[in-house]
Amino acid sequence: MKKKIVIIDDKPAIGQLITLYLSADYDFRFFNNALDAYNWLKDGNGVDLILSDYTMPEMNGYDLLLMIKQNEFLKDIPVIFLSGEDNSSTRINLLEAGAEDFILKPFNPLELKLRIKKALK
Repeated sequence: MKKKIVIIDDKPAIGQLITLYLSADYDFRFFNNALDAYNWLKDGNGVDLILSDYTMPEMNGYDLLLMIKQNEFLKDIPVIFLSGEDNSSTRINLLEAGAEDFILKPFNPLELKLRIKKALK
């Protein structure tokens, strides 16, 4: 059975690209809004990993991460950020808040695949 990954990004092309490269190994659910994704998750939908953009309208990735880590049922889901935000303090804040990893866009699909595999161990 394939592991399930939630992709959260306000640009659908990112979800399509990830799905194109990794659909043989994983099942995906895509959200273009962090709040919709969080509500779906807290409604009891199980996932193995979350891939999220950092900069999004309505709610940024940091706020999403804090909500996930404060929720007893979601806190153990690994969260990897994919972002064009090339700021060291942003990456440090996310990692300190409990993010599993941070990958800078544009990303290499093979690198993403390896980091996902590592996070799911």
